[in-house]
Amino acid sequence: MTPSQHDHTMLPVEIVLHPSWWHAHAGISFDEDFFYHPAKRVESERRMESVLHERFGRHGLGADRNRDLPIIGAVHNAAGYLLSEMLGCEVRYRADAPPDIIPANRDRLDVDAEAPFRSATFKRFERLRDTLKTRYGYLLGDINWSGVLNLALDLRGQELFLDMADSPEPVAMAFRNIAAVIERFANGIEAETSSSSVSVNRTVRHFRQPVWLHSECSNTMISAEDYERLVLPIDAAWSNRHRPFGIHHCGKDPHRFAASYAKVPHLDFLDVGWGGDIAEVRKHLPHTFLNIRLDPVGITRQTTEEIRATIIRLVSHSANPWLTGVCCINMDNTVTDAQVASIFETVEDLRQQFTKSNIPREQP
Repeated sequence: MTPSQHDHTMLPVEIVLHPSWWHAHAGISFDEDFFYHPAKRVESERRMESVLHERFGRHGLGADRNRDLPIIGAVHNAAGYLLSEMLGCEVRYRADAPPDIIPANRDRLDVDAEAPFRSATFKRFERLRDTLKTRYGYLLGDINWSGVLNLALDLRGQELFLDMADSPEPVAMAFRNIAAVIERFANGIEAETSSSSVSVNRTVRHFRQPVWLHSECSNTMISAEDYERLVLPIDAAWSNRHRPFGIHHCGKDPHRFAASYAKVPHLDFLDVGWGGDIAEVRKHLPHTFLNIRLDPVGITRQTTEEIRATIIRLVSHSANPWLTGVCCINMDNTVTDAQVASIFETVEDLRQQFTKSNIPREQP
């Protein structure tokens, strides 16, 4: 990655609070209206910005608290739902949790790349999009587009793993069709909003160009060999068409895939799941921005000193503060303001230390 591709801020830091936190502390309900009702969409995002400013404004959160913005997707959440529903899965919306995707458990993984865009679900999204654009004249935000393997599992269920062994060619074809659906969907949104993946991880907001961030949460369930056979070709092609290109690996084993991810021609950004061996990942990906994910469950049981020590250790393992970010995603309603604040305070202290050390940006 070249310096021009990321913001001047060293060590960007982001948090995402779980819907249970928002429901308990801000009274927000994550029903269908939250996602699809135009006025509710705008009102909810402004409310979330306001609450963030009330609690964490000193750390730079909540800058848009006084603005009504036509944000088409829930950029303060971490939830993929729309593409699964477009492809035919049932999605249940709940007041205090992300949308719950019910696996379709189809008899076979057969994907028509055109059908999702004729679905009632996509038509409902189009109505939201068009209403907001008519009212405001422009659009912002994006919608989590999940990932190829994630969506294949939503459609086929656990039988997909047998298919991958027994019928790899039909699976590869289905994966390519899913990728085509994703690309058409995300391209359409990015053309309107200049953003595609803030709803996958908010850290991408700090990059000058929109990061194309492919969610590969399910990679933890497959071998590196299966990844290279079935998913790597898609990542490789996307990395040539969409720069900066990134992979979101929220599982605890990103190091198991580090050598495989190094085969992606242009891997500019990697979400490194909690429990991952950062130093091992860095060894294979010396020029990739590593976005360190903290443990959202463990953090609720840690003292601020323990949180601080964890962040310092992991940032040290990443070995380049200009190619490192810190985030904690989906902290629930048991996390304290002090625990959240310690993330921002520790990162700011590290920034000051690194600035005094005059560490140069990596050169291309």
